[in-house]
Amino acid sequence: MKDGIFVGIDTSNYTTSIGIVGSDGELFANLKSPLSVAKGERGLRQSDAVFAHIKNLPELLKKAEEVINGRTVRAIGVSTRPRNKDGSYMPCFLSGVSAAHAMSAALGVPLYELSHQCGHIMATIYSAGIEMPERFFAFHISGGTTELVLAKRHGFGFDCESIGGTRDLNAGQIIDRVGVYMGMPFPAGKYMEEAALANTAAVPSRKPSVTGTEANLSGLENMAKKLYDDTKDKALVSAFVFRYLARAIRMMCEGAIQKYGRLPFVLAGGVMSNSIIKEELKKSLDASFGEPSLSADNAVGIAVLAKNAYKYEKG
Repeated sequence: MKDGIFVGIDTSNYTTSIGIVGSDGELFANLKSPLSVAKGERGLRQSDAVFAHIKNLPELLKKAEEVINGRTVRAIGVSTRPRNKDGSYMPCFLSGVSAAHAMSAALGVPLYELSHQCGHIMATIYSAGIEMPERFFAFHISGGTTELVLAKRHGFGFDCESIGGTRDLNAGQIIDRVGVYMGMPFPAGKYMEEAALANTAAVPSRKPSVTGTEANLSGLENMAKKLYDDTKDKALVSAFVFRYLARAIRMMCEGAIQKYGRLPFVLAGGVMSNSIIKEELKKSLDASFGEPSLSADNAVGIAVLAKNAYKYEKG
């Protein structure tokens, strides 16, 4: 068992990922290949994403084989759907499912089917180096999701109950739409962060539309685009977007505390790799964050969950 390793595969709408961890939780690999998006576009159609994953997987699997290098693979995990909910489905995950099933059959090892969201949350817990709490709030914030859940430890992982989030656009969607509007490549997060860090102008203050644990974020896109039309200042607009999102996230978290009591927060997802939002939230929340490479799309959390599931079944 000591020499065993666990492989995770995740094929989201943004990145092809393979994660490999050891039986004691050591990180062997966090392999990624982003899906390319044409200039001016704000994402991919599902059919294009599936095709891109099919092209990316052989090269990533070859790199994974070099990491495995004779070690015994004990189990494989794969993200099969966005969330642990009935009806949660995106075709892009079928690419990873096919590869995982083939690998599991060839090696004769167990395969654990998991959700993309649980992988993100687990990756943050793993990256932060904390013990999984019995109960905690988890906020998954990315291009495809802005959802606040109440999580409870269960078996080898956790169950999630949705308790809030966005009513319209996702935080990552707004970042990408505004960034592309300003002429930045997709995904635009890192380019807007670089611009925002260089901002020296006073940032306009706007109160987000938040009720309890739910927010309407679509207005931010319109405000940001108007600010850019008026100023042509990419740094100012970027700083405005991140400050507004940080305030909206904090207000939703405060709404969760008021309704359910004070619990630790785990803040996961690609948007939480943003240093500006993270620093703003650290000022007022008891929260754990992952390092940027384990906040953005990755399969390390899936690999850790596969390890936990294997050990749980073995007793």
